[in-house]
Amino acid sequence: MLFSEVYGSYFNVLAAVLEEAVAHTLSASRVAEIAREKAFAESAPRILAALESGEWPLLCRDFGTPIQNAPATPLTLLQKRWLKALLNDPRIRLFGPPAAGLEDVEPLYAQDVFEYFDRYSDGDPFEDETYVRHFRLVLTALREGRKLRIHFRGGKGREHSWVCVPRRLEYSSKDDKFRLVIDDAEKNWEKNWVKDSMTVNLARVISCEFTGEFSRENLPAMKRKTDTLVMELTDERNALERAMLHFSHLEKETRRLDGNRYSVTLHYGHDDETEMLIRVLSFGPMLQVISPENFIGKIRERLKKQINLES
Repeated sequence: MLFSEVYGSYFNVLAAVLEEAVAHTLSASRVAEIAREKAFAESAPRILAALESGEWPLLCRDFGTPIQNAPATPLTLLQKRWLKALLNDPRIRLFGPPAAGLEDVEPLYAQDVFEYFDRYSDGDPFEDETYVRHFRLVLTALREGRKLRIHFRGGKGREHSWVCVPRRLEYSSKDDKFRLVIDDAEKNWEKNWVKDSMTVNLARVISCEFTGEFSRENLPAMKRKTDTLVMELTDERNALERAMLHFSHLEKETRRLDGNRYSVTLHYGHDDETEMLIRVLSFGPMLQVISPENFIGKIRERLKKQINLES
């Protein structure tokens, strides 16, 4: 919303038209095609009419243009300040994005302007030198198809060392942590071996190093253990819209039962159960879990602990 009027629909259409006019590749049919592709349906006829009538004196009769250079879209100060604020996020800095040209720009906001009420306070140490080094090594392995020898501490404190194939990085907004999905590299991929992939919290990695290469073409389809959650939602206080946004990243089926009651079925990774508990509980009485029973039992346990803390 900050930038929608800076280079809006009309500007983008005319910039594309003039770019081709400067290159002497424009035609009447191409003007119409660009307008249909880049403008809103109701705007296209208005743009075409303005160009054809000369109301906007930008094109010649042969579809050339008196303009010598194609339009540029330099960043405004507001856009630069917004980008600088984003680049100050330690999670974004992990990916090493370029910041050339923003050195003397004041960020639009500081990172401490946000208060999080639905997130654990023990997130990953995103600015720790060792963590940053491990993260970027893992990122390189994913991009270049490199195997890793990874030494990490498990959830129960035991140390493990694996030669693995990195599959992908995941970020949990509730935990504020990055996790690496890996497969055992010592299995025979050519026999189409498939296993449940494992996740490792990046903050628990003690050391890691490259130890070879792998071909993505030989990797079998990744298989992860998933669970299914069936719930009944009461659409009060905009609960349905909030739930669809809250669980937008998950595979789901939603069915209206009657009035303002809906059946919602979610499919999520088994390792994300704790996060799902927190998310479901955040809806209070608007969201009732129907199955499975073990998930319902864990909700009861959490509610009992909360009652005991408050009593």
